[in-house]
Amino acid sequence: MALNTPNAEHLHGLVDMGSNGIRFSITDLSPPTTRILPTLYTSRAGISLYDAQYSSTGSRIPIPDSTINKVIDKLIHFKRTCSDFDVPESNITVLATEATRTALNSEEFRGRVKQETGWEVQMLKKEDEGRVGALGVATSLGEVKGLVMDLGGGSTQLTWLVSDTETGEVKMPEQGAVSMPFGAAALSRRLEEAEKRGADAKKALAGEIKQAITNAYQSLSIPKELQDLAKQQGGYALYLSGGGFRGWGFVLMSQHAISPYPISLINGFCASRRSFLDTDLVTNAATSHLDSEDETAIFRISQRRATQVPAVAFLVTALSEALPHINEVRFCQGGVREGFLFSSLPSETRKQSPVVVATAAHATPGSPHHAALLASAIPPATLPSTGLSIPLITALANLSPHYSSHPKDIRAAAALRSTTTGLLASCHGLSHHERTCLALLLCHRWGGAKDLAATDASFFSSLQSLLSPSTAWWCRYLGCVAALIGAVYPSGRGDESMTLSATWSFSKKKGERMMVLKTSDGKGASLRSVVEEEAEKVEKVGKKKNWIGGKEGGVGFKVEVL
Repeated sequence: MALNTPNAEHLHGLVDMGSNGIRFSITDLSPPTTRILPTLYTSRAGISLYDAQYSSTGSRIPIPDSTINKVIDKLIHFKRTCSDFDVPESNITVLATEATRTALNSEEFRGRVKQETGWEVQMLKKEDEGRVGALGVATSLGEVKGLVMDLGGGSTQLTWLVSDTETGEVKMPEQGAVSMPFGAAALSRRLEEAEKRGADAKKALAGEIKQAITNAYQSLSIPKELQDLAKQQGGYALYLSGGGFRGWGFVLMSQHAISPYPISLINGFCASRRSFLDTDLVTNAATSHLDSEDETAIFRISQRRATQVPAVAFLVTALSEALPHINEVRFCQGGVREGFLFSSLPSETRKQSPVVVATAAHATPGSPHHAALLASAIPPATLPSTGLSIPLITALANLSPHYSSHPKDIRAAAALRSTTTGLLASCHGLSHHERTCLALLLCHRWGGAKDLAATDASFFSSLQSLLSPSTAWWCRYLGCVAALIGAVYPSGRGDESMTLSATWSFSKKKGERMMVLKTSDGKGASLRSVVEEEAEKVEKVGKKKNWIGGKEGGVGFKVEVL
């Protein structure tokens, strides 16, 4: 990333002094990509302010001078880094949470920081910490509707959240969140002490946590819209953030049925209730990781994080007993940094779709027309059942011409990896479902599986396995339609003379349900002769041997292009 930028006034430096570590970041809030919070720089110092406040005998002590000096050294280095990036001094913020807030020498510690760096440390209150963390979750996905938990080192917060994609409003309880002293590091210490005292002490701790979570949930006054949604979907969605929960997610990812799991990012990873609550599976995997001499046995799980897994398992068990039925769990990368920045954005920016924002810079003047054509290639009222969405279709239209400049040998492969290690890998706010769908849509746009080398074919299969057979088929179909549109408009531009319309019908021979895609030019004449090759590829998607799952028992529809 270049150090110079024409939008220095939009650069923001932020320090998040958490309990388990200190995070430094520089974010570019320049429009039009403000919504996805593009990160120019990020770093983490493994300084545990929580652990530093306990002696070898387990007694509470002030933050030692040696630790304070390490923190100040890191802050001074970040100050130089901000200067290198031309971050305005007025745009640099230092936030502190539980460990600093409760330190015996908190005032002295913050005074030293002010003296050495000139920066005032902003203390987040318990409720504000939960509110900011919840807003961080809101940045992590295009839409959030459910319960939210943030697991830090010293505390955990519980709240509910509804992000309205129509208005950009983010609704949560007036009190923000309920904070409980059960962070990953804090709970690890308490669990260790309880185990030394015996089974009764451990049982008492479990009861204390369960009761605290129950009381927290009851105090939140869950709105009727969330209650109704939970009834409709068979339970609440639970959104998790914070290092402790993300560690749990990475272990679940390592044990996933699709192995190796094809997406390395934790943000947007979704787990079923059953797998999330399988504490034995996660704990055993973490134990094996600790016993292994290979530090990369489980991706993104440090030895320290692995030692905290039993405590997180203890908390997860309490969650399962205290909270109402949870239908699914979604892991989020967004935390204090993202939430603090998001809180300053106007509603018009908040309501934007991350996948559309991320691809808009690559759009051509013809992209809106191409998006309309793609949408019209799906029969009326069918879109909700496809697993796709208007934002995904818009993103496909925006990126459809992008890989035309690549050598033909790698177009499909580059498109396939665009959302995981390629063009959109760093985009914040996409779910794994969106990354998978867009990757497959673009891959099929540029030839699909038949144009992939062996090394990419296995990755293609793993990605496709993350989707339902129905959604995978629609990705294949719409990707081929995008290729058809591209044949008419190879530059991504051109007038709006082409129209598409799709309807459901029945085949003449067997009376099977089929889709008819009609092409026409500005005068109503068919374009079939102009795009014969591409039209045949669309029809091939509808042949039973090409259905997802194969000819016998596969999923798909016959397609006829007129």
